[in-house]
Amino acid sequence: MLNLAFIGRWQRLTLGLWLVCFCAFLLADTEVIALEPWNELGRMLAGFMTPDFFATEHLIDALWQTVSFALLGISLGLVIGVPLSLVYHHPLVAAGCAFIRAIHEIFWALLFLQLFGLSPVTGVLALALPYGTTFARVFHDILCRAPKDTADTFPGGTDVLSRWLYGKVAHVLPELLAYTRYRFECALRSSAVLGFVGMPTLGFHLESAFKQGNYSEGAALLLLFILLIGTLSYWCRRWLLPFYVVAAVYFLPPAAGLDGSLIWRFISEDIWPHGLRQWQLGDLGLGAALADTLGWLRGLVLSQALPGIMATLVLALGALGMTHLLVCFLLPLAYKPLSGRLLSGTSTLSLLLMRSIPEYILAFVFMLLLGPSMLPAMLALALHNAGLILFLTARSANRVPVRDEDKGGLDGFGYRVLPAIYPGMMALLFYRFEVILRETAILGMLGVATLGFYIDSNFSEIRFAGALVLMGITAMVNVFVDAAARRVLGQGMHKTERC
Repeated sequence: MLNLAFIGRWQRLTLGLWLVCFCAFLLADTEVIALEPWNELGRMLAGFMTPDFFATEHLIDALWQTVSFALLGISLGLVIGVPLSLVYHHPLVAAGCAFIRAIHEIFWALLFLQLFGLSPVTGVLALALPYGTTFARVFHDILCRAPKDTADTFPGGTDVLSRWLYGKVAHVLPELLAYTRYRFECALRSSAVLGFVGMPTLGFHLESAFKQGNYSEGAALLLLFILLIGTLSYWCRRWLLPFYVVAAVYFLPPAAGLDGSLIWRFISEDIWPHGLRQWQLGDLGLGAALADTLGWLRGLVLSQALPGIMATLVLALGALGMTHLLVCFLLPLAYKPLSGRLLSGTSTLSLLLMRSIPEYILAFVFMLLLGPSMLPAMLALALHNAGLILFLTARSANRVPVRDEDKGGLDGFGYRVLPAIYPGMMALLFYRFEVILRETAILGMLGVATLGFYIDSNFSEIRFAGALVLMGITAMVNVFVDAAARRVLGQGMHKTERC
């Protein structure tokens, strides 16, 4: 039996969410067309039973490069994000940050590849830009929760920096550090994903092993990556971070010489539509060039942008509904007073696996088993995001004090614990919806016809103008959906006071 206070607004929101997601699932292509998936599944299981840790050349180097890109991306992201968090209340700053972080790291990497090639600059900037703007938003929200009356206790003449450090940062420093640590774990996953576009991280070898059917090698790489994330609290100590950063800079792969003429050509010619290039060369008048460009833009929107937006939203909404159902069903197993020590330990390990395995690999495995459709992509997104939400929500649930007078079993959990943590869980779910939309980019590279698929195709076919337009449309869709999700969730629930 649920607490009566739980019924009402949250019940309507949940039922509405299920209805929308169910409609999206009906519209999605979820046909299972794999003829004999069991042979491939058997090979995968055999590979995981016999992992080969010596099959990958330069394995230690790949592991270290994964950590290096994550460290340097987070470090530069902090350099970008901390100053922006101080002025994030300005609408233009907030809009610019929302636009930048709405574009997936893969797309930034594909863009910077055209400028810097397979250089460390490409990987670091691809992580730093979206992570820096994310830091700006979250740090601003956290700093706004600092008490306002501390400034009244400072003596006259106290400088602005001291007022900011001791009046705001000191109060919320644990939250800032905790979020930075969480974001570093995300950066490790993103760093591995950069290997899918050729960067020398663990993902490069991981993708190659799975695509070639070398499942023993792929299993070993995946287990090492999970171990890397699972032991983060042991090897990532604060006092070691300066040494790690210095070592990351020192051991970065050598950067190829940058050709300024190629960069200038990319900026001045390659990214512009054909009509405008012809106008620049004097072969077309301005009116004809604009007409040609508008016709090209119209065709791009009708043939790629609109179908891509529809597929992206259908896939993301279907994955959102699956994620919510998984969280609701598995959350009691992660609640220690209900599940017990043994089952709780098993669920902790399961959550580590769910949140550590990149969605790209999960989707690739599901596609081998189920065939090419949206269903493998939905399952991959749902498992990964449910693992993250369960990990964070279970910590909140386990902090709820256990009282003797509470009802036992699922009744007690549903009566007192679930109503206390459900608003926070829904806030995380709607926050992850923005992330799910961004993550459809990676799955588009596997052939699912989302916006990510069309962007990757344009980059592959050296149609950079189309790729940039679609990247902008992707960012605007993400910003719009995020704003709508915040409105549905309730503007006042987690909205902090303005600084």
